[in-house]
Amino acid sequence: MNAPCAVVLAAPGTNRDHDVAFALGLAGAEARIVLLAELVAEPTLLQRAQMLVVAGGFSYADALGAGRMWSLALSHGVGDSLTAFVAGGNPVIGICNGFQVLTGTGLLPGALGHNASGHFQCEWVRLEAPASRCVWTRDLAPVECPIAHGEGRYVHADPAALAAAGQVALRYAGHNPNGSVDDIAGVCDPTGVVLGLMPHPENHVLARQHPRHVRGAVGGLGLALFEQGVRYAHER
Repeated sequence: MNAPCAVVLAAPGTNRDHDVAFALGLAGAEARIVLLAELVAEPTLLQRAQMLVVAGGFSYADALGAGRMWSLALSHGVGDSLTAFVAGGNPVIGICNGFQVLTGTGLLPGALGHNASGHFQCEWVRLEAPASRCVWTRDLAPVECPIAHGEGRYVHADPAALAAAGQVALRYAGHNPNGSVDDIAGVCDPTGVVLGLMPHPENHVLARQHPRHVRGAVGGLGLALFEQGVRYAHER
């Protein structure tokens, strides 16, 4: 099949763009890392792509709050192009800092607050995908991958309504690391094409990336999530 073109959006301070590009390549996409400044200068880059990933990291050093500066810059610089991209049914995913950005732009509901623990957390978690509208998590088996965030506690005024609408895409299984409401680890927009999640599936796309891989306990690979997104982009 022809490989879908995926824009991996990066900004000053992000650090997971190359990890995401590697995961997309394994999943069958052709990834191109694009700085926000490049996209602002040439918004037609999105018109030539079939997927968009907003990468994780610490954009703008988390000034004024995690993801806030990036979401403002994104909305101001390419807001119309981004809205058109989503309206066209193209799959979009924001991971960690990227999730914070997508809630900041209004593309995803809710918000991310400081972890209930009050400190930065870096650990492995298990994710499960309930039935939802999300095209990225269809038939997704449980996944194990790391978190690395200080502001990853998902908050929403009515999580029950969100779940009833099919917008809860991922939940923490067994252990909620940050106090997110209703164990929510990821949500999608009403159409299901936009997904945001705090954990990093791009950091478990090979079995050897799991800290217990030498003992044969590697859990589900995050690669499956990217494969679903690539499959959807190809079949559209």
